[in-house]
Amino acid sequence: MNKVCGRYATFEPIVITPDMQSVLADIHIDMHAELSQREPRYNVAPTMKVPVLAMHDDKATVEAMRWGLVPSWAKDIKFGAKTINARADTVQTKPSFRTAFKKRRCLVPASGYFEWKGESPNKQPYFIKHPKDHLLMFAGLWEGWKAPDAEDWLHTFTIITGEPGKVSRDIHDRQPVILPPDVWDVWLTAEPADAAKILQEVPEAELVYYPVTRAMGKPSVQGPEAVAPIELIS
Repeated sequence: MNKVCGRYATFEPIVITPDMQSVLADIHIDMHAELSQREPRYNVAPTMKVPVLAMHDDKATVEAMRWGLVPSWAKDIKFGAKTINARADTVQTKPSFRTAFKKRRCLVPASGYFEWKGESPNKQPYFIKHPKDHLLMFAGLWEGWKAPDAEDWLHTFTIITGEPGKVSRDIHDRQPVILPPDVWDVWLTAEPADAAKILQEVPEAELVYYPVTRAMGKPSVQGPEAVAPIELIS
């Protein structure tokens, strides 16, 4: 199987339930507005800039960050190619992630994510989502990095992955950690020990999946066709 979860999607319309809306209102975030004013992303690939919910100066904000975490001490932005995911079981100890886990946790909004099944050259992609199109929030970390000749900091992020659920394990041996609404604000602000407990106790997310076009393997395929269900021919 693939070692990482390397594609997802964020687009409107998306269902934000009353309990989700309550949590977002408490931290003064209008997620529908945030997503509607940005370009829909039907096929997010590493290095792309996409909306991420994070805390800045004790205030929750949604900003575009580059997928592929680059620690402040990294010599080159290419470092992010190997840090698009962080394993839940090692995220507190790996040098690339441990500082961000303590200080800079984030939420990555998604409509669903992609995984592949089978062997090359016949790998078949599937889109995995909530059965009622509910907003998914992936647990993530973010960092700031600045090139030696740059004036501004670049914000980058990673998605934390954990064990698959009973649905997603049909496709892949890992999945993004999908956080329920009642811990969204806690994840952003909690002490590291409490954040670690969230990862250990995260409930199984309700998910479904279906096959999609193999063309979405190309990041340039960015239209709704990337997430449209297809019928497999046996």
